[in-house]
Amino acid sequence: MVSPPNPPFATEIRPYGKAAIADAARLIETGLPVAVPTETVYGLAADATNGEAVARIYEAKGRPTFNPLIVHVLSLEEAERIAQFDDAARSLADRFWPGPLTLVLPLRPEGGIAAIVTAGLPTIAIRSPAHPAMRDLLAAVGKPLAAPSANASGRISPTRASHVAASLGGRIPLIVDGGATGHGLESTIVAVTGGEIRLLRPGPISNFGVPVSSNRSEAIEAPGQLASHYAPLKPLRLDAVDERDGEWLIGFGDIAGDSSLSRSGDLVEAAAALFDRLHEAEASARAAIAVAPVPDEGLGIAINDRLRRAAAPR
Repeated sequence: MVSPPNPPFATEIRPYGKAAIADAARLIETGLPVAVPTETVYGLAADATNGEAVARIYEAKGRPTFNPLIVHVLSLEEAERIAQFDDAARSLADRFWPGPLTLVLPLRPEGGIAAIVTAGLPTIAIRSPAHPAMRDLLAAVGKPLAAPSANASGRISPTRASHVAASLGGRIPLIVDGGATGHGLESTIVAVTGGEIRLLRPGPISNFGVPVSSNRSEAIEAPGQLASHYAPLKPLRLDAVDERDGEWLIGFGDIAGDSSLSRSGDLVEAAAALFDRLHEAEASARAAIAVAPVPDEGLGIAINDRLRRAAAPR
């Protein structure tokens, strides 16, 4: 894969068509995110199997913490390679896909989705979009795409290419302009567990034809929720410059540790590796985890935010 350039970019807006989709696919293959319309809002799409590509979504959005992202696929068949469907989930997909319904389901570990996409959770948020631009891009890339809304974190979700440009201009290389989106509201999200359907985020779909519970976990389960999410069960010490007895040290830069977020001190690489390194440390025989200092700048702000949440008393 060709190494992607670094921002700032001269952000290009191209009308939706074969040429724009081909260029968008080429950029995604180099590891960069691009903005593309869906039937809900414009999404910032990157290869969901490439952790560093997904980290660049957060870099572009300036997202304050690593929340789970929705993965987009063309079909139920593709979704079943990534997530575990029971009869209730399959029935919803048959009825509402392609369309603005996101299902939160158990993740298939063998599905190849980068850990940063799910924020380390054992579940995945997945949907099959209806907009032809996103569907054409999925077909051109041939891989699942992670795609949160294409706006800077905390800004209003974009329903036109001009909204994306106002928010992310200079941060991404390409916006595919497909006009105004149809719904202008993010997808409905439901979790399906043991046949029970729970509403996690209201959206364009409200009538499911089956009973839906509003019971929610206090932990984060899906995009758009604000609580804490994956944290290791072992005590976590931050800003560690050396390893204490009984600790697994996750290094960064010159601090090697038992494993490393990035030996070269690359924050994109570190963000992509964060949840893998935490899971690896939790699975070790050591009783505790320590993490080397990470600069509190750029993606380091999101990394440190996530680490502070993971280290907070529970």
